[in-house]
Amino acid sequence: MEPGTSSYKIILGSSSIARRKILSQMGYQFTLMTADIDEKSIRKEIPEELVMALAEAKAEAILQRLPVGDYLKDAEPTLLITSDQVVVYEGVIREKPSNKQEARQFLKDYSGRKAATVGSVLVTNLKTGLRKGDSDRVEIHFNEIPDEIIEKLVDEGITLNVAGGLIIEHPLIFPYVKDVVGTIDSVMGLPKDLTEKLLKAVLYNDEK
Repeated sequence: MEPGTSSYKIILGSSSIARRKILSQMGYQFTLMTADIDEKSIRKEIPEELVMALAEAKAEAILQRLPVGDYLKDAEPTLLITSDQVVVYEGVIREKPSNKQEARQFLKDYSGRKAATVGSVLVTNLKTGLRKGDSDRVEIHFNEIPDEIIEKLVDEGITLNVAGGLIIEHPLIFPYVKDVVGTIDSVMGLPKDLTEKLLKAVLYNDEK
């Protein structure tokens, strides 16, 4: 299944710039839609279950706005990708910081310690109705992060838009990342290998 010769269409159900960038890097062309859901209304104790439930809720919200009957008739299938991500720190699930004070505390917590990202990918074949999803976990170990770096990051405001205020690819924070057990694309919100696997699975009903 070569991206350049694909006989299907893709809708990325996300407003994330990072996810758009990753999917483009994978060689895919796609259209964008965003899901307007109340994420706080969906609660699960286990992070993998939470991110999957949120990805499913996003898919359902987008499907309600699409002319699904048209996709059933199309010769080429259309695949909808939805996803979600949380950060887990000392066993506690962290979503997007609610304010700069919380973002600052999150970053201070990571200094000299470790955190994990847990992300989901869900792919729905709009022609067949087949849906496949899974999650991916990455562990990130940090060196000590100077307070002035934390303040600069918080002042930028970008940490308010990402799970756990964690954006390791940012040039300010990246030098203080000691080790990443997993892939950077997963930390950024869209694990490439898992996405490829799920795209194939909904096209060919592949259980692998």
